[in-house]
Amino acid sequence: LTKILYTMPDCTLKTTDSVRKKKLEHWDMNKESNRAWLSLNMMTEAKAGFQAFHRGSREVGREVDFIDVRRRLAEGETWGDDLIEAVSPQYKEEA
Repeated sequence: LTKILYTMPDCTLKTTDSVRKKKLEHWDMNKESNRAWLSLNMMTEAKAGFQAFHRGSREVGREVDFIDVRRRLAEGETWGDDLIEAVSPQYKEEA
């Protein structure tokens, strides 16, 4: 597959763009209304998940306890680095 990519890069790009065309059209029609959702999502659970994956390991784990995140937020805990550390596996091992 890699050999084909190097021999016909423009054809591969065209094919990829053609496959993604409908998805891109849908995104373009809805990007303004979804921008707020995306920014909120990336500031909270996605941020915690990306950090856990980046800083974690196979031995310790890379998955945030999202049920615990939602429970803590529902109980009124403030979102921040302390909450991320409390629900991330790599910080639990250090404690």
